[in-house]
Amino acid sequence: MRDARCEMRDAGFAMPEAWRGLRFILPWLLVLLMVTKMHAAPHPNILIIFTDDLGYGDVGCYNTESKVPTPNLDKLAREGMLFTDAHSPATVCTPSRYSLLTGQCAFRAHPGGVFTGVGGPCIIKEDRLTLPGMLRKKGYRTALFGKWHIGMTFFDKETGKRIQGGGVDAVRRTDFSRPIPDSPVHRGFDEFFGTVCCPTTDWLYTYIEGDKVTEVPTIHMNNDEKKRRNLPFNPYTRDFRSGLATKAFEPENVDLVFLEKSRDFLKRHKAKSPDKPFFLVHCTQGVHLPSIPAKKYRGKTEAGPHGDFIFELDDVVGQLMQTLAELGYAENTLVLFSSDNGPELPTVKNMRKDHQHDGARPWRGLKRDDWEGGHRVPLIVRWPGTVKPGAVSDQLVNLTDVMATCAAIVDYDLPNDAAEDSYNMLPALAGEKKPVREFSLQQAYRGKSKSIRKGKWKYLDHKGSGGNNYGKGGSWGAKEFSIKEKAPDAPGQLYNIEKDPGETNNLYLEHPEIVKELSEKLQELVASGRSAPER
Repeated sequence: MRDARCEMRDAGFAMPEAWRGLRFILPWLLVLLMVTKMHAAPHPNILIIFTDDLGYGDVGCYNTESKVPTPNLDKLAREGMLFTDAHSPATVCTPSRYSLLTGQCAFRAHPGGVFTGVGGPCIIKEDRLTLPGMLRKKGYRTALFGKWHIGMTFFDKETGKRIQGGGVDAVRRTDFSRPIPDSPVHRGFDEFFGTVCCPTTDWLYTYIEGDKVTEVPTIHMNNDEKKRRNLPFNPYTRDFRSGLATKAFEPENVDLVFLEKSRDFLKRHKAKSPDKPFFLVHCTQGVHLPSIPAKKYRGKTEAGPHGDFIFELDDVVGQLMQTLAELGYAENTLVLFSSDNGPELPTVKNMRKDHQHDGARPWRGLKRDDWEGGHRVPLIVRWPGTVKPGAVSDQLVNLTDVMATCAAIVDYDLPNDAAEDSYNMLPALAGEKKPVREFSLQQAYRGKSKSIRKGKWKYLDHKGSGGNNYGKGGSWGAKEFSIKEKAPDAPGQLYNIEKDPGETNNLYLEHPEIVKELSEKLQELVASGRSAPER
């Protein structure tokens, strides 16, 4: 992309010597002006739209070969900044959501994996500063609508002890009359309505409002019940486990319920607290399996049920943006859109076969994997007056960085025992080219396998994907995703991401000096308890 300096040079314009130093100073002047603006004006509203299992290649503005229309996300990118090198902190739901709301890598607090059913407790400790808790201290009204999936504590109705583990039997044993002691309203949010884990996957099919269920589930949602409710059965509705449900819980309408809750919050906030900023996190079911779009979206694309589900997600984004505009919030709201990890394996497998659509394009790896496709995610930020419309950033950023960025926006001094892996992205939002972070840490499925990025180099401290088992056709029959390793005897992996974005040429044995540098840095950042500088 050409800039003004290139055009002036081509036109024969010679920049005076005294001006040349300005090209290094101007980006920082922009950041200074941004900070000055923040001190002079009220704090912006903040809306985070956090999707589930949406791949880098699922969105039109990221993938010109996408078979799914995403007009609202494409518009959001035109009105804001699109990041090409953004990463979820982990390759599965629970740790990524923890890290977004705390600014801390989840492996520091939790061994890994994900919660299911009524398993808990919440892995955000009661005394840990959270993103909503920080903003609430600065006068924000805070709310989360949608999927939580960071753990909640439920109790056995016979023993009174905490329920551990998932499964439908655990749901049957649960005393739903007892309040949940560690729901989102106990971790910094003023309001919460949503589900404990994956809304249509994890055995408990009812909603939580505040710290109690809205209705006790008593209906066994087995295959017979799914047929009675006329729910579709196809390759894209896998991972829909039998569990306990309420009559009012309609799997195909979950995202529409979440949408109305978020829109209602915005309207109530406008009516009751027009002079107070809000922080809203909208967490969608889409596009996590099972792909069951609402009836009005079925057949809206030529990419099958999952394509329709992505289209529904895009429309949810459009309706949220429309509500902001109708209420007069659009010009003073920072909107951040992203995904908790890469696309799901059976989804990508079937979408490639059925519709020639690749949700992981152009990367290797999928959800759970430590390769790029598992954690390089869409990230779009819209902030009128601050972020230049149509901007594209190749800055290396991580979703842990949201907390330090918001702290800078509201002038909150983060203590050293909070947001330990969070960097301030404001310079990147101002268009600064100097890297905001030198390293980025990622964790794979179980948390033990990790990787580190520095510039063009990526080091993985393990063999294989770190997540899905491709070698023997495991993980839903994914043997076709397996490729022949060029350094099968190497104990780890090293890739030049610039030259080899598909991570096919393992350079571990060819560059021992880089392996040594990055492996030692990874060990240091893990052991030190933080990867961001002390404040």
